[in-house]
Amino acid sequence: METESEPYVRLATLRQLHQVVANLNTARSLADTLQTVADGVTAGLGYELACVNLVRPDGDLVVAAFAGSPAAEALITGRVGSRASWERRLSMGEAWGELRFIPHTEGWVLIEDDVPQWHTDGPEPRFEDEWHPRDRLYAPMYSPGARSAHPGGPPGSGRELLGVISVDRPRNGRRPGPWGQEALQMYASQAAIAISNARLRANMQRALVRLEREQQALRASEESFRQAFEYAPSGMAIAEMGGDQHGRLLRANDALCRLLGRPASVMRRYSFADLVHPEDIGTLLRTSAEGGRAELRLARRDGTYVWVSLRNSVVADTADGPRFLLTHVEDIEERKRHELQLAHRASHDALTGLPNSAELRARLSARLCSRPHAVRSTAAGTHEVDSYDSGDYEYGEHAYRGDGFDFGASADGGAYDHHVHAVAPPGDREVDDGTKGLAVLFCDLDGFKSINDRFGHHTGDAVLIEVARRLTVGVRDGDTVARLGGDEFVVLADGLGAADAADLAVRLRNAIIPPIRVDGRAVRVGASFGIGWAECGMSVEEVLNSADQRMYIEKRSRSKVHRRAG
Repeated sequence: METESEPYVRLATLRQLHQVVANLNTARSLADTLQTVADGVTAGLGYELACVNLVRPDGDLVVAAFAGSPAAEALITGRVGSRASWERRLSMGEAWGELRFIPHTEGWVLIEDDVPQWHTDGPEPRFEDEWHPRDRLYAPMYSPGARSAHPGGPPGSGRELLGVISVDRPRNGRRPGPWGQEALQMYASQAAIAISNARLRANMQRALVRLEREQQALRASEESFRQAFEYAPSGMAIAEMGGDQHGRLLRANDALCRLLGRPASVMRRYSFADLVHPEDIGTLLRTSAEGGRAELRLARRDGTYVWVSLRNSVVADTADGPRFLLTHVEDIEERKRHELQLAHRASHDALTGLPNSAELRARLSARLCSRPHAVRSTAAGTHEVDSYDSGDYEYGEHAYRGDGFDFGASADGGAYDHHVHAVAPPGDREVDDGTKGLAVLFCDLDGFKSINDRFGHHTGDAVLIEVARRLTVGVRDGDTVARLGGDEFVVLADGLGAADAADLAVRLRNAIIPPIRVDGRAVRVGASFGIGWAECGMSVEEVLNSADQRMYIEKRSRSKVHRRAG
């Protein structure tokens, strides 16, 4: 019999406890730890059967390990008992410290609960402390130092329940004495530590595996992005956003470097603002600030510009806001050239390359507003005023009453903040008073029909091409020479006075008169010019008709002179 007066029993118990606790530290996984806990009970604490019931995340307990009986292990391992049934067992019976002993005399009330159990039939005890086959002994395992997650747990626990060790059939056939009880309770405490550590190791291993997988995925993603960035067939760049280095290029791929003719090391010295065409800087700034897409021109190393399409994406940092600008650069030079060619064909004469009738009307219309512009002579002098509605009007310090000219308002009541009114020199243009206007010179070739009839359209076309060239050479930069149709041309020359316009008509007429050589023969054409003036308040057709009429007057006048001379 085990008694307090038997030192050798105490020493043997401590040795056995030390050995089985040491074995707990050799397990590598949670499953190994649980099985080692069960094996330690049968190997070192003197019981034939041991079962480890582990608390699951949902609170119920599952039979996680069994030792001592293969038949019992096969029968109950993996089975689950509800938390309520276990708490009932741990709250009844005799309290041996933290152990719970339920004698066979009370265990009959537990026969119908759902806790997995195993027992063998045997004879009735012959003396008071003999073990009965239906006796039950439980050793709860509590998490060290943690408060209970289940306030309604068994009295005295005060900590989180990790599981329960249940034992059966002591080898000496007797209920454990104080030393045996103490040893089992100490073992349960050490087993709880071992299980907590095993769980921690398992969680750490899972976290490390997950972290490694995430890092591998990140490395794979970065490598995928790097390859997609570096080997993309079109240009790509990464630029800074914000701070003193806003817009500076951090990386440029090979395709962008080839497109702009600049090495990557040089590209990092620039921002797109340094490379963009001056006329496209506003478009770039809007796109850089808001993301999105834009079409603009970038400078090559040789000083030429290439049309590109920029697609920007702002790469944001959740903590600091926008950080980088990812830019996709596509070469659209060919498409833009095609578009410009189409636009040029739509607005220019196919034979001469001059602006056609539609383009001429568009340019002329852009200079005219719907408000007539008048020049009013008063006692105070000659003043330019807008018309019309009835009432008073003012000019400078002078107030006038008359037909109701109204300064500075458009037909719909708005103001001409940026419009410069097109005005005509006053009078019959014989006296130049210094007024400058938009002159419209209507040119009709003399003798062209006979060239077409005699030599054919090939020669006629050559004559038209040469006349277009001579007119273009004879005007200033910024003036417009357009082919209205047939042998009719129109010149728009802004900022001319009456005398200037007359001199220009003479110079152009003299430039056209010299012989034109076509296929080895020389042909001549003359030209008649009519000078009209574009004025706000006139329609485009009114302006052209005015110049056309003056041209016909000029043509008839010159025809009479030639007849008298003949």
